[in-house]
Amino acid sequence: MIALELILYCLLFTMMVRYAVRGGAIDGLYFYPKIVQERAIEIGLTTKEVMQRKKKIFMTEFYIIMLVALVLIIGVLHRVSDFKTAYLLALLFLEVMNWYDGIVIDKIWVGHSKFWILAGCEELPFVQTWKQVLKKRGLLTLIWIVGAVIVAEIVTLIF
Repeated sequence: MIALELILYCLLFTMMVRYAVRGGAIDGLYFYPKIVQERAIEIGLTTKEVMQRKKKIFMTEFYIIMLVALVLIIGVLHRVSDFKTAYLLALLFLEVMNWYDGIVIDKIWVGHSKFWILAGCEELPFVQTWKQVLKKRGLLTLIWIVGAVIVAEIVTLIF
């Protein structure tokens, strides 16, 4: 059961990313390295203000939806109300999401799909190297240890 829940949670993550770029990859310019952002703005694909506004809106929606989904999975589906169990489940889901993002989204989807190539920025590197993925995901692994505490506190507060 938990494997299916993890798959569905990662599917929700993917759907949120796809939603962010529903008008094309340029809508998710904030996902790209700074050099690509600067070039896209320089050649007139968008403006810094538009990019920042889209990032703020998407990230707010993303964090709310992913948090609510996780709290409901733990509190409703698993009927968890104690901190330790809520924490361990939250940590599992957050860490799977973290590595899924780095491997499946960043390396596979972004790395092998023409969808993410921006016109006028083709020669700029925008796919993370394995070293970058490991460094970023390793750091986020530590951050999600704290993030899981917050999720577990919310679960124990509500359920």
